[in-house]
This record gives sequence, C-alpha cells and structure tokens, in this order.
Amino acid sequence: MLTITQALVDQIVAHARRDHPDEACGVIAGPEGTGRPERFIPMLNAAMSPTFYEFDSGDLLKLYREMDDRDEEPVVVYHSHTSTEAHPSRTDVSLASEPNAHYVLVSTADTDGLGDFQFRSFRIVDGVVTEEEVSVVEAY
Repeated sequence: MLTITQALVDQIVAHARRDHPDEACGVIAGPEGTGRPERFIPMLNAAMSPTFYEFDSGDLLKLYREMDDRDEEPVVVYHSHTSTEAHPSRTDVSLASEPNAHYVLVSTADTDGLGDFQFRSFRIVDGVVTEEEVSVVEAY
C-alpha cells in the first residue's frame, strides 16, 4: 500500500494538469528505508509528448546524486497519461527500473466517468504489474 499525504497528491495532480496535453513526470523522494514519500521533485518530460515521458538523463543523474547525498531514495515515480486510463503501458513497464518504488499514474482524461482525473499506484517488478491501494493522509 502507498501511504501519501494529500498535499503530495495535490502537487502531482497540479503538475499533471499544468503539463497537459504533454505527459508530466517526476519523483517523490523519501528517507532511505522508510518507504515514506516526502520531497516532491517535478521533472521535465524531455520527450515533450502527449503519449510518452522521458526523464532528461542529466537531470536524472543530478537527482540521484542529490538523493544519495541526502540519504534518500525514490519512493514514488509518477507520470501522467493524457488520453488513456491511469494504468502502466507496455513502455511504462519496460522502463520501470526501481523495484522498491511505487509507480503512480495520474490520468488527466475522464476515462471512467468518475471525474477529471484518476490517481492510481502500482508496483512493477520484473515486468509484473500489481495495483496497490492508496491511503491519502493529512500528515505522517
């Protein structure tokens, strides 16, 4: 289960809406070994595409060095889908390289009739996708 604050959910959704119609992407870092998402890090979608996201390799290297210096790890890797449901695509699965991370997808398309966005979390390990429950809290 992903436990995440409402403030972080709001930041992810705002980023997805701001970058629409392109996919938005980013990371939420947390203290190593805690599984607790804390530091919101929006990234630039280097692909600048409505159907694909790609972290800029230089930005990603800088981020990983910074997380290492701060004893952090990527707890959440997020991106948006702009015209499909919030479920990992084959490409998303093939790019998932953090087995301990929660992969959050936000859809900015109303694909289920339940509103203007979906917020879902998945674990992706060795190509296997497992949806997990999301618990939104006010604070940890």
